[in-house]
Amino acid sequence: MDQRVRDHAEVIVDHSTDVQPNDDVVIRGNRGTEPLVTALHEKLGERNANPVVVSRPQRAQRAFSLAADPEALETPDHTAALMEAADVVIVIRGSANQHESSDVPPERQVALRKLRKPIQEAVLDTRWVGTQFPHPGTAQKAEMSTPAYEEFVYDAVTMDWEEQSAFQAQMVDLLDPAEEVRIVSGDETDVRMSVDGTVTANDDARKNLPGGEVFTAPVPDSVEGTVLFDEPVITRGREVTGAKLTFTDGEVTAFEAEHNEDALAATLAADDGASRLGELGIGMNREIDQFTYNMLFDEKMGDTVHLALGRAYEANVPEDSPVERNESSIHLDMIVDMSEDSRIEVDGEVVQRDGTFRFEDGFEQPEP
Repeated sequence: MDQRVRDHAEVIVDHSTDVQPNDDVVIRGNRGTEPLVTALHEKLGERNANPVVVSRPQRAQRAFSLAADPEALETPDHTAALMEAADVVIVIRGSANQHESSDVPPERQVALRKLRKPIQEAVLDTRWVGTQFPHPGTAQKAEMSTPAYEEFVYDAVTMDWEEQSAFQAQMVDLLDPAEEVRIVSGDETDVRMSVDGTVTANDDARKNLPGGEVFTAPVPDSVEGTVLFDEPVITRGREVTGAKLTFTDGEVTAFEAEHNEDALAATLAADDGASRLGELGIGMNREIDQFTYNMLFDEKMGDTVHLALGRAYEANVPEDSPVERNESSIHLDMIVDMSEDSRIEVDGEVVQRDGTFRFEDGFEQPEP
């Protein structure tokens, strides 16, 4: 076995999920992720944990989605019960075809996703992590050779997470006590939002592997302005490009896209919370330096900000928070390039300009 796969598994078990003896561990991964699933079983065996694998091949999932009647279905209790009983959930991505479900009507995908919302909530109550196995199909979508993509993935997931956590903590210290954030990029993007009363989290690979972002939740009705998302986003198995959203009183009041606008429309119409923001994330992982059509990596890129439509995380809006947590069956991250002609303002002060943070060498102080 490639030692890098064993190293990946070790980070998952030791750092990301802190597996303990007799933990019940659910692994979700398809056939293409078998090397990492095998390495995880080896590590979990060393720790006397109890693994079980849940797999639904992409083509099987597509077949079910096309054949089933969402209105006749209920949340699958057996799957929900498994996740509720788990101590740890490890989700491994590694798809041969990221567009396998592209011919499933978006409204059908939205309806089926709603049915699985209780399962998603059960997973979030565990020590969970999502990660990526460098499958050739994912490398192809990233327009990289398989060896180059493997190197890219392993460099991003096996970095020094203590050092990265300390770097990101500097941004947490600026954002957590803040009241308002403004994002400006180019001529199209200028949006403000309140973060007063929400909690800023440091993603240092304990939920996502790789980690590499600082994120919080906007107050749902506070978002005002327009955002042009520079990078494509895949939703319902379809690639949406040139998405542009306008927010008024926190809600999307106008939208457009250059390609697959109907998929974006279906996402926005999924439920009451789908047309509001649930997350503001700031990418800080310098090991991720190119767009790969994989949001697990792309949202962590240095020089980017991402805004997510839909569900806000409890880590940002806990139950005792004075802020209402945005609820939705969806959580769709969308990226803004902050590498040039851009700035992030926190309570009126510029904390990042053209991708460089205030606490980094090379930051240019704004002119008086």
